[in-house]
Amino acid sequence: TPPDDITTLLGLNVGDGNTDMYIIGLQEVNSMINKRLKDVLFTDQWSEACMESLSPFGYVLVTSERMQGLILLVFAKYFHLPFLRGVQTETTRTGLGGYWGNKGGISARMTVFGHSVCFLNCHLPAHIENHEDRMYDFESILQQQQFDISAHTSTGSDIYYIVFWFGDLNFRIEKMDIQAVKSAIENNKYSMLWENDQLNMTKDSETVLEGFQEGPLRFPPTYKFDVGTNTYDTSGKKRKPAWTDRILWRLRATAPAAQNVAKRVSVSGLASGIRVTQHFYRSHMEYLVSDHKPTYAQSLQFPYRADVPLVTLIVEDEWKSYDDAKVIFKLMPSYSRSAWDWIGLYKVGFKHHKDYVGYMWARNEGANLYSQEHQFSEEELPKFSGDFILGYYSNNMSTIVGVTEPFQIQLPAESDSGSSSDSSDVSSENDSTVVMKLMTRSPSLRRKHRSRSRSRGRSQSSSQSRSRSFSGGRSGSIASNLLSSLSGNFFSNVPSSPPSTRPTSRCGTPASSRPSTPTELRVMEVSLADGTAAGSENTGRPAEGSQSQGATDKNKECSGM
Repeated sequence: TPPDDITTLLGLNVGDGNTDMYIIGLQEVNSMINKRLKDVLFTDQWSEACMESLSPFGYVLVTSERMQGLILLVFAKYFHLPFLRGVQTETTRTGLGGYWGNKGGISARMTVFGHSVCFLNCHLPAHIENHEDRMYDFESILQQQQFDISAHTSTGSDIYYIVFWFGDLNFRIEKMDIQAVKSAIENNKYSMLWENDQLNMTKDSETVLEGFQEGPLRFPPTYKFDVGTNTYDTSGKKRKPAWTDRILWRLRATAPAAQNVAKRVSVSGLASGIRVTQHFYRSHMEYLVSDHKPTYAQSLQFPYRADVPLVTLIVEDEWKSYDDAKVIFKLMPSYSRSAWDWIGLYKVGFKHHKDYVGYMWARNEGANLYSQEHQFSEEELPKFSGDFILGYYSNNMSTIVGVTEPFQIQLPAESDSGSSSDSSDVSSENDSTVVMKLMTRSPSLRRKHRSRSRSRGRSQSSSQSRSRSFSGGRSGSIASNLLSSLSGNFFSNVPSSPPSTRPTSRCGTPASSRPSTPTELRVMEVSLADGTAAGSENTGRPAEGSQSQGATDKNKECSGM
């Protein structure tokens, strides 16, 4: 089971909330048959703990993938969702000759502000003598990972500009006995151990590792500990300590400048402006739930190429009457809409794209195909007050492609029971630069007046009243912290059925928006081991049944985008 509090593990107790993304990978998750069946029906403990910890700070699940004991989760700030596109996941089994998923790799591919990124979470063969098997399995994983590559010229994970590779890679320390290794650890002589680390020694000789880089290992080996302690293995096996839990990255060598980048340094980049800078690379020694220690890193920045949302939503700052419950949505001419697109109404602090309190179908009504106004019916609106966000879900892209800034709903209530509930405030100061830091607290959302943050993506309606729209990007720099490779137990999704019939509510259509100044993106990563989680399923449409859901019902659903 997860610890009572994982805020330290996720870095939520430090920083100022400018972490944009978390990428979480786990290995050796409990995958017994009875546990898997239970997790299919209910959200597993690690997944719930992760979402409960991140959602109050404005993080939404983007996608997830599971293969037996391997879990991969991608979270992002809600306002970045329109710029995370083409999300795909893949699994490769390497256990028992490729028939069993206790070993192998799972990955998620997406474009992040126009740049292709692949996150690859692996669990490779154990034991010091199986180094060749690890190399063979990793090469098989890279070759077998197949995505929709219509926009690319080659196949496999190696087509992406940036690949983050992390997990329980199981590389060991050679040429030193257990006493020599422990002595080096006690005297903080990590460079001596690094020189004899299998992964470090073979990066120059193995073709499959060409281009992969890693920051210096300045923390104690993360394996193997007596569970519940910080004491290395005292069992009869007496496993030699090793850095089994690693985080590496590779940039696609598409420019001559990339050929000259020095290896085994914590900074790398391409002539195109993509640059990986590993700001830190550490382990969490205080976590005692596994015989591994979680590792984490923070890195990645690049100028983005896509800063215009495919759909722009415009709403009033406050909905005080049912007449205010209107939305104008505008589509880019290049956007391919579907009759199954829908607009979800979310409470600020929602967990995933199906965690809505109400929705309406975005049907095409009216002469203007690119800009339409639609009214929420009373039945589609929540019976309580608070801060909310609208998100436009694309059925073809299986992701949210447009969001608003938070706005307030204070509708006339039949009783006095409806009151504002606290959630996290995901707006921030209108700043041209975002540093790679984490949020220290969950600010209150109870505001009498709406702050005008993130004004870059704001659109004006034709009326004189104030309105809320949001393109999701930020000028200047974007800091994106990707938590990668927690080998332990994390996430799952509960599938839901698509509606058999469409609701009779109204909906709208799209228009273009003007591009704005480019920004830079940064990223952070992490790694952990041994736990429990559940499977995932990608489903795009609202669940069958009523259009408005209470908190109890909506929290039972969880699915990747």
